[in-house]
Amino acid sequence: MPNFTELLHHRYGTSSVNAELPENDFISSLLSHRSIRAYLPHALPLGTLETLVAAAQSASTSSNLQTWSVVAVEDPSRKEKLSQLANNQAHIRQSPLFLVWLADLARLSHLAESRGLPHEGLDYLEMFLMAAIDAALAAQNAVVAAESLGLGTVYIGALRNKPEEVAEVLGLPKQVFAVFGLCVGYSDRAVETAIKPRLPQTTVLHRETYKPASEEDIAVYNQAMQAFYESQKMNIPGDWTEHSAKRVAFAQSISGRDRLREALNNLGFELR
Repeated sequence: MPNFTELLHHRYGTSSVNAELPENDFISSLLSHRSIRAYLPHALPLGTLETLVAAAQSASTSSNLQTWSVVAVEDPSRKEKLSQLANNQAHIRQSPLFLVWLADLARLSHLAESRGLPHEGLDYLEMFLMAAIDAALAAQNAVVAAESLGLGTVYIGALRNKPEEVAEVLGLPKQVFAVFGLCVGYSDRAVETAIKPRLPQTTVLHRETYKPASEEDIAVYNQAMQAFYESQKMNIPGDWTEHSAKRVAFAQSISGRDRLREALNNLGFELR
């Protein structure tokens, strides 16, 4: 594994970050994170799924309500259906384990009803947001655990392109929503995957009050991402700024998610 300084250089595409804390394996593992989109067909060791879920359940959860669930998908035909719903991404079919992380308010609804209590609070946007945050925190714990076991992962946000269809494939009840998917498996090391640079810390770290990102910092990042695209032989038109701007330019730019509120309403979330 590269040393701490090298990892910081890879993460930012520059050596300008000054981190004088002692190195440790855990932080080095976090800095080494990369998305894996090519997997070997090897099965995962017994107990891997349960270990990842235990790690996920060790994440923080608001008010201990634990408003998330996860569906483990290993059946090839079901992975194929989900792949087709998520822009036909091949790594969903390829990975031995596909985890679908859910914002789950159905469980609380059932618990309230079992005690003869109302559950009006579940109809508000705050509860949906809480559930989505809970799911994200849990999933990231699982990712860190998976990487510690030598496994690769990649998040799949494209499940939100067609929420009702995903719910049907997974048999989700009302008030349960697939926030994102996660491929898990052994990386095919024949496909080289570099650490993707992130924005300079000066654009995301604000001390005391918020300050807009400088044009200079964005220009530096555009150059870092261009070098990354070239190293990975990715044909990305324009620089990172142009690419990002185009992703949010119009309603149709967000791949069907412009109707997310409608989809959530259809899935039983009132979002008052």
